[in-house]
Amino acid sequence: MKTLVTGGAGFIGSHLVKKLVEGKRKVIIVDDLSSGSVENLLTLGIKRSDFELRKIDLTDYHETLKALKDGENIFHLAARIGGIKYLHETEDAELLAMQTNLAIDANVFKACNINKIKKIVYSSSVAVYSLEKQFSLGVVFSEKDFSARPKTQDSSLKFQMSVNPDGGYGWAKLIGEIHLNWMRNVAKIGIARIFNIYGQNEPIGEKAHAISDLIKKALFYPKEDFIVWGNGNQTRDYLYVSDCVDALIKLEEKINNLQGSPLILNIGSGRAASIREITEKIIEISGKNIKPIYDSSKPVGPVSRTANINKAKDLLGWQPKINREEGLKITYSWIKEKLTK
Repeated sequence: MKTLVTGGAGFIGSHLVKKLVEGKRKVIIVDDLSSGSVENLLTLGIKRSDFELRKIDLTDYHETLKALKDGENIFHLAARIGGIKYLHETEDAELLAMQTNLAIDANVFKACNINKIKKIVYSSSVAVYSLEKQFSLGVVFSEKDFSARPKTQDSSLKFQMSVNPDGGYGWAKLIGEIHLNWMRNVAKIGIARIFNIYGQNEPIGEKAHAISDLIKKALFYPKEDFIVWGNGNQTRDYLYVSDCVDALIKLEEKINNLQGSPLILNIGSGRAASIREITEKIIEISGKNIKPIYDSSKPVGPVSRTANINKAKDLLGWQPKINREEGLKITYSWIKEKLTK
């Protein structure tokens, strides 16, 4: 079986490729290497002969069509993604995130249709859920909190939904889900609404997320102040990357016998963690006497994002294996090694 992985040289993608290769899959990576790298794959112990790399820009439809021509199934992970500053700091950033991701998804889905790819696993996001609820404390999201399915079974064109996703990125993911609902009769589709993933190979530059950014600040302290954006009370649902990959592969297996609408699942840890808790644990791991400065003038994004993962547990027989302390220690060691090379 030839398995396509868009964004396969990136953060989650590289770990997914490793797991697929270990399962004796023939893997074709489709990636422009703007965020990912072959190094990401090699550092995980994957040999260059274990995969085929097709370096193309997925915003180019004709290149996308050729790149996806001989795959039997696809994990579509490629996207313009990053932290708050990278995706949401300005209206231009919001617009670019929406335009780029809409183009990527439209090209990939059309190419899948023409190339008769029969199974699609799509990496959607917590960002599709209502932003109003994300600004309430203690909110836990279940899949039914947003549905992009048709209003009635006999009408594929009528949708009934209340939407307010998180910025341009959230809108693009929401539209991606709608797009896939209209493809439900030509492919078996799994949609993974991914929450906050962390671990080896995550971005540590301008696209860094909170955990990698906080670890960098601990490593640079005391040469640089340890400044935390916000008061630290905002919560996220952090899942270690290997657990995310396990869920994606189990989702792909589950849709083998799927009939009708896509199978939509939250992929997270099911546990809320405040930024203050994460900060304190990273400081503890660092072994330094760090005095964090909480800056409430900085943007913090949504107040609360936690996944209800009961559906994924029940349908996939899956649950997270890596606890937060273990995952943070692994990630801290990797970033430390990366920055001190």
